[in-house]
Amino acid sequence: MMLSRTGFAPLNRSLGLVSRRTFQSSAKRCLTIPFLPVLPQKPGGVVGTPNDPYVPPPVSKMEGPIHWWIEKTFAVATLPLAATALIAGPLSTTYDSVFSVALLGYCYMEFHSCITDYIPKRVYGKFHNYALYLLGGGSLISLLGIYKLESEGEGITGLIHSLWTGKTTSKEVTESSK
Repeated sequence: MMLSRTGFAPLNRSLGLVSRRTFQSSAKRCLTIPFLPVLPQKPGGVVGTPNDPYVPPPVSKMEGPIHWWIEKTFAVATLPLAATALIAGPLSTTYDSVFSVALLGYCYMEFHSCITDYIPKRVYGKFHNYALYLLGGGSLISLLGIYKLESEGEGITGLIHSLWTGKTTSKEVTESSK
């Protein structure tokens, strides 16, 4: 009896699920994005010859556990800020600014991780850099949008609160009454 990856071959066959794994090279198993050109890869991703000594990658403080702790700190910091904003509405401009910038920072870090994972530099070359430039540019434009919301409106929590409750903001009421 042949076992599947889950170990439940009879159950999988009775449900019509057949899992067969064929031999594939690592280049075919790699996720490719159809509209981006792929750099030519050596078989197995081997760089150099078997007789070359191992050269470790340069050490970066923003990789590994420090990066993970920073991401989790931002995630945990935005939870009480978001909960307070949903319950009480806009509290102050400072509170709203801290919440908005923390949320933008968390989104930046998570999208950066996605780009690093799914558009690797060794496979896509310059398109990896282009994706990072687009992320940085979009983040700067978002930061300008946060500034505009904070300086001219009721902030992001006021905007979300008014959209959620269906009430218009005080600024819209004064403009419509004129």
